[in-house]
Amino acid sequence: MWTAEQLRPRLEGRVVTLEPIEQGHVEGLRAAAADERAWTWMTTRDTEAWIAAALAATEMHHFVVVREGEVIGSTSYLNVFPEHLRLEIGNTWNTPSAWGTGANTDAKYLLLRHAFETLGARRVEFKTDAKNERARAALAAIPSVFEGIHRKHMIVRDGERRDSAWYAVIEDDWPDVKAALERRISTGR
Repeated sequence: MWTAEQLRPRLEGRVVTLEPIEQGHVEGLRAAAADERAWTWMTTRDTEAWIAAALAATEMHHFVVVREGEVIGSTSYLNVFPEHLRLEIGNTWNTPSAWGTGANTDAKYLLLRHAFETLGARRVEFKTDAKNERARAALAAIPSVFEGIHRKHMIVRDGERRDSAWYAVIEDDWPDVKAALERRISTGR
């Protein structure tokens, strides 16, 4: 069984640091979320409700993404099933000024490395809106394996139906994925 402490460590990377979300991050999250483009594909566009839910969450394990001392976004472990040695990385957003800086790559690397090497996960999943081409390209670049579209998977953003694209990395993939992510991080991509 994975404990909340195991699922919410502070993780330091080359580009970003992931810190478990806490009240002291609220102003930084508000500032990072000020550009509405960060929220285009989130399941809600209500930043205040999202922050309150993230602080209160017990089933989702939220992190803030910090670069050079500034909060630039958030990411999470969710859909955690320790009995099956699997979890999901998602609920990820970054302020648009962080796009293309390697911040998301480093954050994914930190979470994947922790999942496989510390928690002993066998499978890490990712889901995104099937229409979110930016996220789908980022997931393919990890590289994670595209596993299909789940049609009418979720109701989001005031009743909109979402088809979800599913991706995964399994423990067999991890050595190659780790090497690919380390190469990308070292070149700043």
